Amino acid sequence: MFALTLRRQLHRSLPPLTRGLAQLTQTDIDHFLTLLPPSSVRASLAPGTSTPADLEGYNTDWMGKYIGGSRCVLTPKTTEEVSKAMGYCFERGLGVVPQGGNTGLVGGGTPTGEDQVVISLSQMNRIRSFNPSSGVLTADAGCVLQSLATFLASEGYTMPLDLGAKGSCQIGGNISTNAGGLRMVRYGSLHANVLGLEVVMPDGRVLNGLRGLRKDNTGYHLQHLFVGAEGTLGVVTGVSLLTPVLSPSVNLALLRLPDYAAVLRVFGKLKHSLGEILSAVEYFDETAWAVVSGDGAQGEEVERQVFGAEHVPKGVNMLIETSGSVAEHDEAKLSSLLEELLEGPDVLTGSLAQDETQLARMWELREGIAEACGKAGKVYKYDVSVPIQEWQNVLDTLRARAKKSGGRIERVVGFGHIGDGNLHINVVCGAYGKEVEQLLEPFMFELVASKNGSISAEHGLGVQKAKYIGYSKTPLEVELMRSIKHAFDLKGIMNPGKVILPASEVVH
Repeated sequence: MFALTLRRQLHRSLPPLTRGLAQLTQTDIDHFLTLLPPSSVRASLAPGTSTPADLEGYNTDWMGKYIGGSRCVLTPKTTEEVSKAMGYCFERGLGVVPQGGNTGLVGGGTPTGEDQVVISLSQMNRIRSFNPSSGVLTADAGCVLQSLATFLASEGYTMPLDLGAKGSCQIGGNISTNAGGLRMVRYGSLHANVLGLEVVMPDGRVLNGLRGLRKDNTGYHLQHLFVGAEGTLGVVTGVSLLTPVLSPSVNLALLRLPDYAAVLRVFGKLKHSLGEILSAVEYFDETAWAVVSGDGAQGEEVERQVFGAEHVPKGVNMLIETSGSVAEHDEAKLSSLLEELLEGPDVLTGSLAQDETQLARMWELREGIAEACGKAGKVYKYDVSVPIQEWQNVLDTLRARAKKSGGRIERVVGFGHIGDGNLHINVVCGAYGKEVEQLLEPFMFELVASKNGSISAEHGLGVQKAKYIGYSKTPLEVELMRSIKHAFDLKGIMNPGKVILPASEVVH
């Protein structure tokens, strides 16, 4: 317990943003027990005690960077139970933190005060319906992404979203952060695939928009306001998604290139040559390869296995996936392009997956980068959008900055979805600390703004970036967002301290 308490003192980076909200009391806990089954109410308000051990998972993000102190977690099983709980919290003025799989990277699902009530959607995991004619899936917000993908595969369909955290992230959280994932280049963003949402509003009323219509031009598209809102406007409890047909033909190739300039040239050729069957284009540099495959001899052995060559030249990497309906046609197009590229100066070597095992191994290398960084040390994660022509400049500039850390910063790892411009930067350190944070922020956000980019591409703002919203949004945009927040959440109880902060706390 001492170690846990010490960790909280050292790493708590959550500001006390609970002004104007009510204090949680035993009376509140007792009332929740009249609204929900006892098994759905976990709480302890005993004076002088720390957060109960069974609540630690709800209070700590998966990186161990953001740690809250909520003493009350509700795990409702139905929308009606969420509605009752929200109605009471609104009446009392209690802060509420909606939470999905808690796999976020910016503290968006972590409570910022001990009086805030966490509402976890993990028990709402039912697939409500699926229409095999239209491909419209309707499900509870707590459904795990991988579970939905497995179900759809049995129906001949697939999820338009694929993430490295698919085994634990939940679709409601994906929607609330507007997660992009690996195949946005093919299927578009969640804004393009969410047909409707069921949302419990801050006062407990239920907004039922699960019509599943692809075209509905009657007024404002309210559901789009909740996509990416990070639980600051309401609690997403149900979703209707448009899902694409599962492609019977999937091919995957891993290329080693000499430098990033070659990556840009090859990407241009991919778009022109593969067109309609191109489903994913991923990039990871030398540092990303080293951290996921291992340094030295270990990494060289992985290279030999994956590329099928005794000696693999050093360089950067591209992962290319195609998906279509005619296997012979798709494989011929990709193979022809690879042969052309291998004859030129832009590709040093490459490997085309020959079976499911090789395909899975290649994806494992790309999807395992973030987890490998976490095992290598404490990680400051930045998911940003910048023009792909600027990716190398951003990484080089940040690495030059990292040299001023006195050895505290061990690696700057670069990878991302080059198909949609989303660059992931993982800064690996020995420990979290103010010195490193001050070296990186707001420098990182100023750098992105100087490239006309966005400080958040898919993980949201959460606690980490909320005060820096001005680096990506104009004053008018922030003013309009604040007006929407006030209109939807009159008492300011929804996910306090996230996305929209008081004007005085925003960096200008």
